[in-house]
Amino acid sequence: MRILMLSWEYPPYSVGGLASHVEDLLEAYQDQNIECHLITLADSNSTTPIEVKHNIHIHRIKPYDSVSALDFITWVLQTNIAMLEYANGLIYRTGSFDLVHAHDWLVAFTARALKHSLKIPVIATIHATERGRNNGIHTPMQRYIDNVEWWLCYEAWQVICCSKHMHGEITRNFQVPSDKVTIIPNGVDPGKLEGKGNSPSLEQQYIATDKVVSFIGRLVREKGIQVLIDAAPKILEHYPNTRFVIAGKGPYQQELQNQVNKMGLAQQINFLGYVDDDAKKFLLNRSDIACFPSLYEPFGIVALEGMISKTPVVVSQVGGFDEIIDHGITGMKAYPGNANSLADQILAIFDKKVNVNQMIANAYQKVWDEYTWDKIAANTIEVYQEVKIEAANANWISVYDKELNNTLNTNRLEH
Repeated sequence: MRILMLSWEYPPYSVGGLASHVEDLLEAYQDQNIECHLITLADSNSTTPIEVKHNIHIHRIKPYDSVSALDFITWVLQTNIAMLEYANGLIYRTGSFDLVHAHDWLVAFTARALKHSLKIPVIATIHATERGRNNGIHTPMQRYIDNVEWWLCYEAWQVICCSKHMHGEITRNFQVPSDKVTIIPNGVDPGKLEGKGNSPSLEQQYIATDKVVSFIGRLVREKGIQVLIDAAPKILEHYPNTRFVIAGKGPYQQELQNQVNKMGLAQQINFLGYVDDDAKKFLLNRSDIACFPSLYEPFGIVALEGMISKTPVVVSQVGGFDEIIDHGITGMKAYPGNANSLADQILAIFDKKVNVNQMIANAYQKVWDEYTWDKIAANTIEVYQEVKIEAANANWISVYDKELNNTLNTNRLEH
């Protein structure tokens, strides 16, 4: 099969977890019998517009630089036009694709245009929803994004999501039939996370600290970092030498720092900013607890990263976290948005009220059993195969369209 994949982010252009998801999925595809072309955005320093890794082709493009977008929505539309322009040229040069795999709403317009112009079925992976991120729809922009997400699900032949929680969101909010939504969990590459990592500056900074509680992720409200900060005084009352380390960047950082300063916790709570893979690996291995108190979490790859690093994990009982973690068996779960409950779960580990070593072993084994990318890639390709067969037998392409596609491919070969 030939797959055309669309994602607005992919390393080195990385904004959130979507970039690492697509990267790991495509790496797993290198052992599969498919040819996949990804169209994505280049970052400002990109020097390789086309990168080929065996059967995987990465095409990095730039939005129209000469026309400054007035706002984010305009930028998304301009980006989609640039993607569509590139996709048409790619198809003319190399031939058509069996299907389009679109990641999230930001590439919906390109996916839909290719579907209807070339009669290629679309598969959409919905990683999160605007309604879920904001606990409802409150502004005209949020309403617009919510509508585009609905539209992408409507246009898709099949929708992929990462958890039972997301399955419920999609079927409930977008009125998508249940059998049109396939659950394929996210995963981790254990090889990237095992080992101690290397970060001399962090090693010197935290070598004398008794306890380290770390958070790694985007600094946005839905990640619940403010709840961890509110839980800190109760933890410090029992373990005064505890250090709370927050790694990541995002628009909520200044508000979080103001919260820390008002509480007088600047010496105990440190903001590291963005950390590279080696520093993340070191931090997870140095931490006594990896804490992720999200208010909304479609899946929660960070929990798997903590589990494979053999670090006790404390999460909030929401979304994918609730499905990944078995309370007291593979980690600890707190009530979402409840600082007192979060502090109690952290203290339960520090006080050894649970069998911490057994919990670490259980968590590590669960990742290997259920969340490796080889399994995820195989399950995704199975969806591709099913959609390809269904589309071929559905008679949804008219005789005229088939003749037109044959003519286009014949002309391409002659040239």
